[in-house]
Amino acid sequence: MKKFINTFLIIVLVGSLFSCSKSDLNPTLAQNKDVGTSINTQEDIQGLLYGSYNRMTHYYYYGRDYIIYGEVRTDNCFSNGNSGRFVTVGAMQMLPTSGYARNTWTQMYRVIGNANIIIAQDPAKLTGDQKEIKNIIGQAYAIRALAHFDLLKLYGEENVTGGNNVGIPYITEFKGNNILPKRNTVDEVKTAIQADLTKALSLMDPALNDYAKRETISTYAVNALQSRVALYFGDYATAKTAAEAVINSGKYSIAAPADYANTWIAKGTANVIFELAERPTDNQSINGLSQIYRGNAYGDIQALEDILTIFDPTDVRVQANMIGYENGILRNIGKYPTNANFDYDIPLIRYEEVVLNYAEALFQLGDNAGALAQLNSITAQRNATAYTAVTEANILKERRRELCFEGFRFDDLARTHRDIPLVAPLQQTMGTVKYGDYNYAFPIPQAEIDANSNMTQNKGY
Repeated sequence: MKKFINTFLIIVLVGSLFSCSKSDLNPTLAQNKDVGTSINTQEDIQGLLYGSYNRMTHYYYYGRDYIIYGEVRTDNCFSNGNSGRFVTVGAMQMLPTSGYARNTWTQMYRVIGNANIIIAQDPAKLTGDQKEIKNIIGQAYAIRALAHFDLLKLYGEENVTGGNNVGIPYITEFKGNNILPKRNTVDEVKTAIQADLTKALSLMDPALNDYAKRETISTYAVNALQSRVALYFGDYATAKTAAEAVINSGKYSIAAPADYANTWIAKGTANVIFELAERPTDNQSINGLSQIYRGNAYGDIQALEDILTIFDPTDVRVQANMIGYENGILRNIGKYPTNANFDYDIPLIRYEEVVLNYAEALFQLGDNAGALAQLNSITAQRNATAYTAVTEANILKERRRELCFEGFRFDDLARTHRDIPLVAPLQQTMGTVKYGDYNYAFPIPQAEIDANSNMTQNKGY
C-alpha cells in the first residue's frame, strides 16, 4: 500500500496534556490521546503548545538543518563532506528523493499540525484562565505563520525565473476534509501568513509576555516576525511599523561589546526576543548545530575565508572566540555552543535583526538619516567603524556581519534578487548560480508528489 505522507495526514503525536509545566518544553508524547475529547483544560492546551515548540527544535528544522540551508548555499559557508552531510545542499544539486527535502518538509508540517489542533479549540469550552488560554492560541497562530513562511522560502518558486510562482499548501486544519491539497500561490501564502500574525496579536496579552526565559513567543516576537515577513516581501511600510513596535517597547537592547559572546551561552539575555529551548531530554547529541559547525564528530560546515574580509579587525564578531581556526580550519566558534548536558537555547529572533530590518525599511522609504543612525547603532556596540553613508550594499553587509551562521544569508540574497557570490570556486561546489535559477527553490519531496495527485513539482526537478 502506498504510504501517504500528505502534510495534514502526518500523524501528530499529542503532547502530554496533564503533567507539563513552563519549565518543561519537552513533554512526554502520548499516542493514545483522542484529540477530540482529551483537550479540556488550560493545562491540556499548554501541553500541546510545548509540544509544538519541541517539534521546532528537531534537527530537521531549527535544531540544525533549516539554519544550515541558509548558510551552506552562500558565500558564508561550505560543506567539506567530513561526514557526508549537506554536500548536495551546498552544491545546489538536490533531487526530489533527497532526504533533506523530505525530512524538513515533513517536520515543519508536523509543527503546523500541532498548532492547528490548538487553534481549533474554543476557549470558552476550556477550563482555566481565559486570558492565558487565548494567549496560548495566539502563540499557535504565530507558530503556524512562521512554519509556513519557512516552508515558502525553502520550497516556493517566488525566486525562480520562469516558474509558476507557486508556494506551498497553507494548511489550517488538523486532518481536514481536503486530503489532496493544492499548492497555494505565493500571494495567497503571504496573505495567510500576515493574517495569522495579526490574529495572534489580537489574542495575545502583552502582560503575559515572558521576559525572563524568552522561550515562548511574546507579542513583541510576533511584531518582529511581522517585520521579517514584510521585509522579505518588500512591504517596507509594514516592516517599519512592526519594527517600531519592538524598538519602542523598551524591553530589549543591542548586546554590548563585552557581553556579545556571552549572549550565545547564557539564556534569556536582553538582546534575545525569542529562543527555542534545547534540553537534555531532547538530546540532539552530535546531530545538533554545535557538532555540524565544529568538532571532530561531524564538523561538515566550514566558514569560507572570504567572511574574514568583511569585518574590521577590532570587531567583536570576528574575534577568535567567535570566528576562529580549529585545527587549521576556519569555523563558527561562538554561535550555538553546547555543553555536556545538551542544555542550551537556540536564538531565533534577536533584537539586532529587528534593528537591521528597521534600518532597511527606513532606507527603502527614503529616510537615509534614520537608516544610517540605526545601522550605526549596531556598529557602535561591535567595536566596528561607523558607516558614513547608507546603501543597500552596506545594509546587506551589516546583516551578513551580524547574522552570519544564523541562516539569514541565502534569504537576504534571494529577496534582493542577487546571484550567489562565488568567492571560493573550489569550496563552493554549486559554481556560478544566477538569481532566478531553478535551484533557488528546493524540490517538492517525491513522496509527496506520489501521494498527492494535486501536488506539482518545482521547475527544473
